[in-house]
Amino acid sequence: MRIENCKLKIICTFAQNLEKMRYFVWFSYDGTNYHGWQVQPNGVTVQSELERCLSLLLREQIQVTGAGRTDAGVHARQMAAHFDTESDFDAAMLTKKLNGLLHYDIAVDRIEPVASDMHARFSATSRTYHYYIHTKKNPFIQQYSQEMHYQLDFDQMNEAGRVLMEYHDFGAFCKAGSDVKTTICHVTHAQWHQISSSEWYFEITANRFLRNMVRAVVGTLIEVGRGRMSLTNFRQVIEGKQRTQAGESMPAKALFLEEVVYPLTSNPSPL
Repeated sequence: MRIENCKLKIICTFAQNLEKMRYFVWFSYDGTNYHGWQVQPNGVTVQSELERCLSLLLREQIQVTGAGRTDAGVHARQMAAHFDTESDFDAAMLTKKLNGLLHYDIAVDRIEPVASDMHARFSATSRTYHYYIHTKKNPFIQQYSQEMHYQLDFDQMNEAGRVLMEYHDFGAFCKAGSDVKTTICHVTHAQWHQISSSEWYFEITANRFLRNMVRAVVGTLIEVGRGRMSLTNFRQVIEGKQRTQAGESMPAKALFLEEVVYPLTSNPSPL
């Protein structure tokens, strides 16, 4: 009996030693050269690159789960992902090695251990996106901002932004054919900010976003700013829940995931 108990104790100790730890990795990326965040069968993605480099450094197959799924060409100034591993490592040293292995357009800020029930996607309490536009040709921001060739009424666009916060169902701004269980989102902030006489960005914060939602919202706000859609019509678009009634989706190059917030987590400053 004593021998059996001893064997059981050894097995339990071994199992505990093999228990995986969960880590968050905080990073940013320029999405220009990637087919979005999520792994794709025929294209390089941010997720696939992060998994490849972590697997090489930790010498085991690593899978990462991100805070969201940015589309092809969309950027992230602050993104979070989690991964589980049995490996024991120095987080600061792994961060340094990871940055040395990753391409220049992905930068890791830090890696930190978290509770096993922390989830990069489902534990996030809010996400903030910025969409940049400019009304005067500028070669230095062209890659990350969308040039507008007509006058826009930003006061009306901000009025429409306030209208957004009165609603919760945003089916009108969800990409057709998206596999989502619900189109309910809670928008807590939606406002245009002026950077200079010819540069603006739209800031929107919500607990979650639908696929293509931000670019569709911006495209519809542009219709309001051009005087082609009234605030009454804007409400009707939201209430109609039909993607075909909303504005065109704006180009991906000007969209940035700006911040992801978690409870009891100190988020790093953007790189």
